[in-house]
Formats: sequence, structure tokens, C-alpha cells
Amino acid sequence: MKKIFVCSLSLIAIVFSSCKMDIVNPNGPTDAQVVSTREGLITYSIGMKQNYAASAFESLAITTGGTTREVKGIATFTTVLEIEAGGSALPTFNAAVLGVWLRMNRVMGMADDIIANAPTVLATDNAMRSGVVAHAHLFKAMAIGSLATAFEQVPIATNKAGGVTFVTRQNGLLKAIELLEQAAALIAATAPSGEFNTRVTGANFSLLNCINAYLARYNLMAGRYAQAIAASNLVPLSSASQFAYDGAQTVNPIFTQLRVTNSYSPRDNFGLPAGMFDPADGRIAFYFQGAQVTSGPDVLRTIRGFAQTNSSPIPVYLPDEMRLIKAEAILRSGGTVADAITEINAVRQQSSGDVFGVHANLPAYSGSTTVNDLLTEVYRQRCAELYLSGLRLEDSRRFGRTAPPANVNPVPVTFERTRNFYPYPDQERLNNPNTPADPAI
Repeated sequence: MKKIFVCSLSLIAIVFSSCKMDIVNPNGPTDAQVVSTREGLITYSIGMKQNYAASAFESLAITTGGTTREVKGIATFTTVLEIEAGGSALPTFNAAVLGVWLRMNRVMGMADDIIANAPTVLATDNAMRSGVVAHAHLFKAMAIGSLATAFEQVPIATNKAGGVTFVTRQNGLLKAIELLEQAAALIAATAPSGEFNTRVTGANFSLLNCINAYLARYNLMAGRYAQAIAASNLVPLSSASQFAYDGAQTVNPIFTQLRVTNSYSPRDNFGLPAGMFDPADGRIAFYFQGAQVTSGPDVLRTIRGFAQTNSSPIPVYLPDEMRLIKAEAILRSGGTVADAITEINAVRQQSSGDVFGVHANLPAYSGSTTVNDLLTEVYRQRCAELYLSGLRLEDSRRFGRTAPPANVNPVPVTFERTRNFYPYPDQERLNNPNTPADPAI
């Protein structure tokens, strides 16, 4: 049953129009019918998580990874070439941009269905209800936050009749934070049942830790630094939450894109320009393998890291992201520079003990201790630690990295992203009069 919820891009593109969430499937129950029963609601919750892990995350990581030069588009497909080129010429009909939009909206729609139906369907099952609803709040927040990474304005709710409205990305982040706070309150009031933990989240997914990690992430992105530090302090560095793949019904999407279809290939040294990486960084050997291959002005590698097989799990978040969130929040809020350096060095000097085996194994930071230079060091560490996590585009803007020119073809390349935000897909604009104007680049 689980596989019916893992939607391919082609299926989603047929289903969606102006963020409508109804699926017409003459051979199976509608979404409304599925979420009207206890078993259906539980299965739908599992499917929502799988949908994000196998489909939505792929679009976020690979598409924005192409825009931030973490990966290079090497296939001759128009969609790939357009993402690789970027700039003002990126068309509004690009299928990869449409994929980010539709897949995240699909996750949001599934979450909305669960949030709307669980209070009635699970009215007498408090422990299952709290888990299912909190879980849906988490994934709705993740979908909104991901859209806010890629687009200037975003929807924060789905509308089965179409014609969703938009809010600024800042308000989208605040909505994601609100959802996460509601999720934390739900499970604090009523602990999720053992059945929920076994059937929905599984052994390698801590709902509370994921909620707090994303609270830290989105509070940082929203400029709420005290709240970001507080949330990051609640996340145990020894806990590992993962998206699981079985290699059959659900397949590791990074492995598929970078080692099977080979539409994209990793740029060496995390896609950073010369001078921004340390060749002694242990994370180079963690994320890449094989010989360096020259492709025009680029050096390409084979992906390793969390994409070694079609069933390799992918972290929901990396624990050291919490350290880097604290370092950045301290620096941006006027905190003690020494405290920020402590967090930076905890990441730089780590040679063992990381639950995912991601170790920089570098010496302590010895550069300039001005706030701006330390922020550059935080950015450098985030680029290496969080490679292909879908966070680089947001990071590149937030850290004020060189913005792309309208024409992104000059060589050598001196910028680290080929777009600031994506244009809104034609499919949305043609069906929704509320669609905002496209950004220039």
C-alpha cells in the first residue's frame, strides 16, 4: 500500500493545477476516502513522509544544487541545461522548477488532509492523534520552508478549489515556525503512542528532535536568533534521524540522479570557488570518491556520502548543523565571538563521534576574528557539512555571496549561484490569478 503515495514527477504534473490537491484515480480510493478511516489515515501519514523523502527532497536538493553549482548539469536534456545556465533566461516552463513547486505543494496538501481529518477520525485515540497531527505539522512546515528557499512568495495552505494565495517568504517561514511550535506542544501534551512510533516514524526518526532541528533552522532563516539558539540546544548531537529507502518501492533519490540517470555530476570541493575550501578537509573524502574528471572549467567527482547505494538512508538533518546555527546566530545577534569560535571549532576539529561519520578533521580556526570573517567561515563549514542538503541557495543569499549576473555565461565564474529565486511555473500562473510577478533573476 505504501507505494501508492510515492508520486513521480509525471504523475504529480498531471494531478496539479493551481495547487489543487484532488487525485482522480478510477482504480483506487480518493484522498478524502483514504483519510476517513484510522488505517487509511495512518497509511497516508506514512505515504506523506515517503513522498517527501523520495520525491520532494530530490527536487529541492538536485534543482537548487544545480543553481548553487554544487552539481553540474551534464545531460543534454533541455531542463537540465536550463538549470545549469540559470540567469534571466531560465524559462517559466522549466520542468525542474515545476518539480520543486508541485512536489512541495503535494506534501503540504497531504499534511493539510491529515490535519483536517485526524481530530475526527482519531477522536478517541489521543496518543495516535497527537503523533499523526504533529507529524503532519512537521512535514507541512518542511514543505513551506523548502518553498521559501526557492521562491520569493509562497502558499501556506492548499486549496482544493484552486487559486491559493501567497505570502512573503518571511511570513512563510514564520508560518513554518508556528506549525513546528504547535507540533511540539501537541506531543508535549500527549506523548505519541508506541504504535505511532513503530508504524509511522520508525526506529530511526525522532519526531521531537526533527521538530526542534527545523525550528532552529527556520528561526535562523527568519532572523530570530535567540529562538534559533534555544531550539538548537534542544537537539541531542548523538541522535540520528533518517529518511529510509528500501531500494525497490522507495529509492535514494540522490543515488538515482547522480549515479544512475547521471543528469548531474558533483563539482569537486563542494562546488566552492578556489580559496573557499581546505583540501585537507575530511569531508571531501566523505562526500566524493573516484578520480577527478575535468569538464570544461569544472572538476567533477563521483558522489559518495549518503548516496552510496539505492537504499542508503539520508539524514533528515545533520547534528553539526545545530552547532553552525548557534555560531551564526551568536555572530549575527552581537554575542560573544569566542562562543561562536567554540562552535565553529567543534565542527572543524571533529575527527570521530559524529553519528553519520561526517568529520572535517581540520585544525582549530586561526583566521581573522572579525564578525564578517567568522560568518564567512560559518558559510564555508555549512557548504562542506551540509553538501546537497537543499540549504545552499538560502545560505548563499543570507551570507551575501556574490549575486549572479543576468548573463551567467562568462568564464571564469566568480559567482556561487545562477539565480536568486526561481520564476513561478507557468502551470501555476495559467491557473491562478494570485500568482506574483516573477523575480528578475
